[in-house]
Amino acid sequence: MIINAITIDFSAINAFTTSVALVGYAIVFIVLLMLAFVYGLIPKVIALDTRRRMKKAGKCDDCEIADTEGDTTAAITMALYMHLNELHDEESNVITIRRVSKQYSPWSSKIYATNPYVRM
Repeated sequence: MIINAITIDFSAINAFTTSVALVGYAIVFIVLLMLAFVYGLIPKVIALDTRRRMKKAGKCDDCEIADTEGDTTAAITMALYMHLNELHDEESNVITIRRVSKQYSPWSSKIYATNPYVRM
């Protein structure tokens, strides 16, 4: 079997390569956690900015911004998607291919792409 013939050489693994790998994995996971934290803060920052702009405009003093949950947003989005897809007419699903004869063009000629100076 071919699987039995595969051997792994562990002699190239030393303390430096192990530390580089561990530091690399740690950096990736730390950045992922930071991105998750930032993406979690974005809706709060947007709501705070909207509330501030509404108070500045004088539209309301103690405004409560409607915060919809993810499943509600997904249901609204799916309903809109289904409604907008029904607006399209039915297609025939038939593809017609017509051959059109084109006049000669030196730009598409293959003979000019060859190199006369190459000898084999």
